[in-house]
Amino acid sequence: MSEWVKKEISKSEVSELSKRFDINPLVASIFVRRGIKSGRDMLYYLEDDLRFQHNPFLFNSMEDAVDRILQAVEEKEKILIFGDRDVDGVTATTVLYEGLESLGADVRYRLPLGDDGYGLSMNAVDDFAKEYGSLIITVDCGISNVQEIAHAAELGMDVIVLDHHNPPAELPSPAIIVDAKLPDSGYPFVDISGCAVAYKTVSALRFSSTKWYKMELCLLNAREADGETVIECIKVRNLVPVSRLDEVVVPGERGIMDTRLPSYLQGQMILVWDEKNVTSILEKTFGSSAQFNCMDIRPELAQLIPGVANLPLSSLKKRSKLAKYGDHEATEIGGLYNIFVSYVSQSQKRDNPEIVSLEEKDLQLVALAALADIMPMKNENRIFVSKALESINSGKIRPGLLELMADVNLLGKRVNSTDLSWVLISNLNAAGRLGQPTLAAELFLSRDQKQREEVARKIVELNMQRKQLSADAMDYGVIQAKNSISNHDGKLCVVIDERINRGVTGILAGRLETSYHVPAIVVTFVDDVAVGSMRSCRGFSATAFLDRMEDLFLNHGGHDAAAGFSFKREMLPDFEARLKQLSPDIQLENSRDGIFDVDAEIPLQFLTPDLLSVEDLFEPFGEKNEQLLFMSRNLPAVDAMIMGKGEKQHLKVMVDTGKHKWPCLFWNEGERLHRDFEVGDDIDILFHVERNVYNGMETAQLVLTDIRKSK
Repeated sequence: MSEWVKKEISKSEVSELSKRFDINPLVASIFVRRGIKSGRDMLYYLEDDLRFQHNPFLFNSMEDAVDRILQAVEEKEKILIFGDRDVDGVTATTVLYEGLESLGADVRYRLPLGDDGYGLSMNAVDDFAKEYGSLIITVDCGISNVQEIAHAAELGMDVIVLDHHNPPAELPSPAIIVDAKLPDSGYPFVDISGCAVAYKTVSALRFSSTKWYKMELCLLNAREADGETVIECIKVRNLVPVSRLDEVVVPGERGIMDTRLPSYLQGQMILVWDEKNVTSILEKTFGSSAQFNCMDIRPELAQLIPGVANLPLSSLKKRSKLAKYGDHEATEIGGLYNIFVSYVSQSQKRDNPEIVSLEEKDLQLVALAALADIMPMKNENRIFVSKALESINSGKIRPGLLELMADVNLLGKRVNSTDLSWVLISNLNAAGRLGQPTLAAELFLSRDQKQREEVARKIVELNMQRKQLSADAMDYGVIQAKNSISNHDGKLCVVIDERINRGVTGILAGRLETSYHVPAIVVTFVDDVAVGSMRSCRGFSATAFLDRMEDLFLNHGGHDAAAGFSFKREMLPDFEARLKQLSPDIQLENSRDGIFDVDAEIPLQFLTPDLLSVEDLFEPFGEKNEQLLFMSRNLPAVDAMIMGKGEKQHLKVMVDTGKHKWPCLFWNEGERLHRDFEVGDDIDILFHVERNVYNGMETAQLVLTDIRKSK
C-alpha cells in the first residue's frame, strides 16, 4: 500500500518566511517543507530577472578563453566547434556557432555522426589540421579527451574545452578548460548544462566589446558613524569583485599615508556615489591635502535607472533585491556594487540593443539543454528556463524551434517545462540517437524557412523510428534485466544485447532504472566495439562506479546520474566479471517506491482554481523541483467514468467542493472504480493542478497520483 507523507514543519518558520518575503502562508509552508528557506534559494523562485544569473567571469579561466577566441577572430584563424550528438551538445554548438559568426569568425562545426564515438576524435583533429585550422573548441565534451587534445597540440592547434561533465583524474593538457565541476573553477553553481557553458562564453565575448572589459576599478564609499569614518572599498574586474578593504579612521588621528588606502587605490579608477558628499567626508577625515580622484557614477546611472538620482546610498541598499535575499546584513558598499552592475548591464543593452533579442534566442536553447540533460531546476537554471518559456509564450520563438513546434502541435498553446521535455526534446534527441545530429543543428542554424520546415518533418519522422527501436529494445531486454538483478546482489540491472540500437541504450537504461529502482547498464555493439549507457539512482554515482573499471574502457564519462562508456568487444568477459565483482559494494539509499511526499493539504473550501497561481510560482518543474503534490480529504465523488479503449483505461472522477466541481483524471487507473471506491463515496486524493486547454479555452483540472476511500 502506498504511503502519503506530509512532513511536519514549524509554524514559526512558515510565519517568518511569509513575512520576510511577502508570500502567503500556503506558499511559505511549501517552501519550508521542501527545505527552501535561505534567501539565496528563495531568490531563484521569486525572481526571474537575468540580473540574477552568475557572471561568466566567475569562471577563473573565462578571460583566457575569451582572449584566445578574440585573437583567433582578429587573425582570421580557422575555428572548429566540436559538439555532441544529444540536445545539450547540439544546442551548445548552435549557441557558440552563432555567437562566433556574429563576431566575423571563420568558424565551422562538427558533430559525431552514425556510429562515431562520444567526444573529440583523432579523425576530427587530423581532418581539421588538413584544413590548416588552429583553434578547436569542444562543447558538452572534451574534459576526458586527454589523448586527442595532446595530439591537437602536437599538430600546432590550441584547444578550449567548454564542458560540464565530471572531470577525470587526469585533465587534458594543454587546454583552456571552462567547466564548473573543476574544483578550482571559481564558478558558484556546478549544475549547469554544456549549452549554458557555451552561452556564458558568448555572454563574456559580448561583454568584451564594452569599455569595462579587463578594466580594473575600485568602488569606494565613505560614511560617518559614531565619530568615526568608515571607508569601504571593493576592487572589481569584469564586474567580479576581486578584493575588499575596510578602514575605520577617527578624523584627525591618522594621515592618509598611515592607512592601507594609498597602496590599495594606486592605479585604480575610483568610482563613488555622490562624489561631493564622499569627498567632503574624506577631507574632514584626512585634511584637504589628501586627494582622491573620484568619478561620480550617479548622474549617468540616473539617466538609465530613473528614480535614483537623489537617493543616498543608504536608501539604495534597502531597495536592492540582492540585499533583500541576502542572508546577512546589507551594506552600503554592497548596494553600490549592485547598482554599478545594473548600470553596466543597462548601458551595454543601450549601446547594443540587439543583445536582448540575441539572449532570448540563446536562452530558448539553454532551457532545452537544461531539461534534456536533467539539470536540477534550482539556482540560475530556473532563470534560464523561466525566461525561455516567457519569450516562447509571448510568440518570440526562435527559428527552427518555431517550425518544430508547428509540426508537433505546440503552437497556440501555453507551453511549460513538461511540454519542452516530453515533446520537443524527445523529438530533437531522436536525430542524435539515430546518428543524424546535424539535422538538429541545421534546424536551428538554417536561414531558409522551407529548409527548416523540411528538417523539422524529418526529425519528427526519426522520432517515430526511435519509439519503435525503444519498444524493441525493451522487448529484448526485459527478461534479461529481471534475471540480472539477482545475479548482482539486487543492486544492479544489466542488459547486454547486440540487437539493441546504440541510440536507445540510454533510454532503455533509464526505463529499467525507473522500473526496478536500481542502477541500470545497457550494452550493445557497433562492429568490434561495445557501447554502453548507465543510469543511476538512490544516491549512487554512475561516473564513480565506471571509474573503478577505467582500465577496461576506450573512453567513459558523464554525470552522477547518467554516464556512457565503450570498450573493445574482446573485453566483454572481463567487463561482466568486473560487474559481478563490484556489485556487492554498491551502496544505495533506501528506496522510496510507493512513498509520496505531500507539499500541502488543501481543505475542501480552499480547493479553487487559485491553486494554479501557486503552481506557477514553482514552475519550471524538473529535476530536484518536482511538480507540486497536494492532498485533499473527504471530497464527495459525485460522478465517475472509465475512458479509453484497449488494455489501459483511464479514470475520470468529478468531485464537488461546494463552490467548484473539479474534473479529476487518473491515467491508466480505470480499475480503481468499483475496486477502491464507488460514486457517492467520500474520497481522499493526491493530485497535481494542471491547465487543460480545449478549443482555445483554458480550465483547471486535477491529475491524480493516488486515491483512497475516506475513513
